[in-house]
Amino acid sequence: MDQSALDATPQKAISASSSSAAVTLYVCVTCRAGEEGDANPRAGRRLHDALAEAQRHQDGAPSFQIVEIECLSNCNRGCSVALTGPGRWSYIYGDLSLASVDDLITGASRYAATEDGLVPWRERPTIFRKGVIARSPPSPKPV
Repeated sequence: MDQSALDATPQKAISASSSSAAVTLYVCVTCRAGEEGDANPRAGRRLHDALAEAQRHQDGAPSFQIVEIECLSNCNRGCSVALTGPGRWSYIYGDLSLASVDDLITGASRYAATEDGLVPWRERPTIFRKGVIARSPPSPKPV
């Protein structure tokens, strides 16, 4: 992997309502998910686009934003996403596909409804229980 992928910044966000815009679902658009060659579009791009489309068809304002990102360095478990928000635990999920779209929308919405990012276990979609790669604690608040 080249350094430019590691230094990549989010490219395009699908807007969320202003009160919850701080919650972000990053989608790795460079994930190949085991596909050989240079399939175009890549599996990660197809997942991002399907998520954005599903979010556009929801009633009401979105509770989180969807942002495309290049390389979450989780290539062995792609497609991958990261879910984060200020003051919340952050998560990385892998082994995702287009079949994961509804669960990702549900899980990210439930995450956005929390203050700390901790969704009760039984309220998490299966992919949020079984596909978690890592979670990290919230950053400390500045003193």
